[in-house]
Amino acid sequence: MAEIVPDLPKSETALPANAGDVTDSAVLRAGEGVTTIKDSVIGKVAGLAVQEIPGVYALGSTPVRAIGAIVGSISRSELNPGVTIELGDDGVTVHIVLVAAYPVALTALADQVRASVTQAIEGLVGMTVTAVNVTITDIYVAEEPDDNDVD
Repeated sequence: MAEIVPDLPKSETALPANAGDVTDSAVLRAGEGVTTIKDSVIGKVAGLAVQEIPGVYALGSTPVRAIGAIVGSISRSELNPGVTIELGDDGVTVHIVLVAAYPVALTALADQVRASVTQAIEGLVGMTVTAVNVTITDIYVAEEPDDNDVD
C-alpha cells in the first residue's frame, strides 16, 4: 500500500546550522532584567514556614484571626494574618504574632519560628533576614471531652 504524504509548504528562510546553540553573549545577558518580589509574597513564605512548626496553633492574635476569618471569606489575596514584613537596606525584619498550642515550651517555639522563617526567606526569596520578632499572644488548650455526658 502506498503512503500518501501531503505537500508541506517549503520555508523560504534557511536557518543557520547553529540556530539553537547558546552563544557566549547570551550567557552573559542571562542575569539582565529586574526581579520584584512583593512584601506579601515574603509574608506568605514566612507564614507558611511558621504553620509547619509543631506547637503553633494559629497565626495572629484572637481578634485578628476572627476578623481574618470574615475577610478571608471575601478575599484571600493580600492576607497574611500575624505576619508583618519590614524591608530595610540591610535585609528583612519579620514580625510574627501567633497562638501556641498547650503544653509547648514557648521560648523553644519562638526559637524554632526564628530558624524556620530565616531559612525559608533566605532560601526561597534570597534575601537576608536581619531579625524575626515573635509575639505569642495566647495559648490554645484543647477541650477535653466531658465524661459526664454518658447516655
